Amino acid sequence: MGRLTTHVLDTAHGKPGRGISVALYRISQQQRSLLCERVTNADGRCDQPLLDGDAMQAGTYELDFDIGTYFAGLVPDLPQPPFLSIVTLRFSVADAQAHYHVPLVATPWSYSTYRGS
Repeated sequence: MGRLTTHVLDTAHGKPGRGISVALYRISQQQRSLLCERVTNADGRCDQPLLDGDAMQAGTYELDFDIGTYFAGLVPDLPQPPFLSIVTLRFSVADAQAHYHVPLVATPWSYSTYRGS
């Protein structure tokens, strides 16, 4: 069965991104529909898959990561408003039976992603 997972790596501090709010949306006809909201644990991961089983469908999705709030709690002298606040990753699922792992690697000034395993 397919599933969708994520995690956040804070490369500015060399540790997992703990306590980051994550929201998952399905995109259909350019409209966003909220599917779930989670908060990352001490390992920077969500305790449950964002999607699994029948909920995992082919299509386009967006993940919103609230890294602005996270980094504001760690770096009090960051400029306000922060350079990055909500990072949105848009990606597509082609095979609903596969495991899609979509991590975020972030600093207060940059981010990247990749399809992980």
